[in-house]
Amino acid sequence: MAKGDTAQWRAALEGFSEESFTAEGKRRTTYRVGSGPAVIVISEMPGITPLVAAFGRKVATAGCTAVLPNLFGDPGRPPTGAYVFQSIGPACISREFAAFALKKTSPVTLWLRKLAAAEHERCGGPGVGVVGMCFTGGFALAMMVDDIVLAPVLSQPSLPFPLSKRHKADIGISDADLARVKERTAEGACLLGLRFTNDPFCFEERFATLRRELGDAFIAVEIDSSAGNPSGHPKNAHSVLTEHLQDREGTPTRAALDQTLSFFREKLGVGTGPGPEPGPTGD
Repeated sequence: MAKGDTAQWRAALEGFSEESFTAEGKRRTTYRVGSGPAVIVISEMPGITPLVAAFGRKVATAGCTAVLPNLFGDPGRPPTGAYVFQSIGPACISREFAAFALKKTSPVTLWLRKLAAAEHERCGGPGVGVVGMCFTGGFALAMMVDDIVLAPVLSQPSLPFPLSKRHKADIGISDADLARVKERTAEGACLLGLRFTNDPFCFEERFATLRRELGDAFIAVEIDSSAGNPSGHPKNAHSVLTEHLQDREGTPTRAALDQTLSFFREKLGVGTGPGPEPGPTGD
């Protein structure tokens, strides 16, 4: 690892303050930017990449405090195939992540819930937002067991990994936690889900389960990535808010980004204007 590499990684996190948070006997580094109600941004594999950091800045620009916990990987490091493999191996065998188990909540969400509670106390507002991505996508669902989580976003939730048809349809939380989430949605809570239609890791069966269990409380945004799709998304398009974001007006991924930021603003009481219009549910 060259010194130039680490300097580049640090530059990707320019403007963020580096802190730490301890809970459940585990101390982890966090990166924060912005002011206003907290939004916990849980990075995808392989970690807090430059594009994950860029998303955090967008959250801050929307009027919230973006808090990025470092769960794995090297903060600021750009993704490569080798780096993803290097990060995902240890995570898959860690007891903190339920990478393969059915109907199981990943234990790391206990730590994340305590982080969210601490940030709510620190930042104020009616509650917190959470966005999970890919490997961590379903964590936002699990964190809904706490009343303070008012704006959960599941971006291409990919756990458990697809070992079978049942795994493809599983939503990565225990029956008890799902029952609590259903109580909250019956009381008016809602959640946002994002995926590409041809995603090789987040399957339509998983979104079908979320629709069946949560009804209209689950707001699904599914972006066309089929062969020959009008926007030219690759067939393996996966990361809606980062790697495969087309950040231009009029694109479906930009609409999904705007809808996500509007969701945070609305649920967390940020600003007085209407914000961007909600995005479409398809391409």
